[in-house]
Amino acid sequence: MRVAVTYEDKTVFQHFGHTPQFKVYDIEDQKIIKEQVIDTGESGHGALAGFLADNNIDVVICGGIGGGAQRALKEANIQFYGGVSGNADDAVRALLTGTLSYDSDVHCDHHTHNHHTCQNHCGEQKQGCLGNGGTL
Repeated sequence: MRVAVTYEDKTVFQHFGHTPQFKVYDIEDQKIIKEQVIDTGESGHGALAGFLADNNIDVVICGGIGGGAQRALKEANIQFYGGVSGNADDAVRALLTGTLSYDSDVHCDHHTHNHHTCQNHCGEQKQGCLGNGGTL
C-alpha cells in the first residue's frame, strides 16, 4: 500500500489543492518500509488526483479538501482521510494502528479566498472548514 500525506514542514498541510508536496509512505505488513517527499509541481485541486494515481497512491491523508478534489480522488479509487492535522509521520502511524482521528465529513469552502486564508482558517479554526469528527 502507498499512503500520501499533504506535506509542509513535517506536518499535514491544511489545503489539499495547494499542497506544495506529498510525503509518500510505502507500507508492507502494516510497517513503513520507505518514505519520500514528492513535489506537486503545478498540479492543483482535481489534477492532484491524477498526479497521485500516476504515483500509485492508495490512500491520502490531508487537512481541508474541497468537493471537486474529493470526487476526483473517489473516481481514481484513492481513499482519503481529511480533517487531519499535526505531524505527518504520526498521522501515518495512527492510520496503521487504526487510531487516526479524521473528519469523515471534511470540506473546505474557502476557494474564493487566497491560499493563505484557507490554510490558516482550516488549520487553526477547523469548525469553519470541517464538519463532524470521526476516528478510523
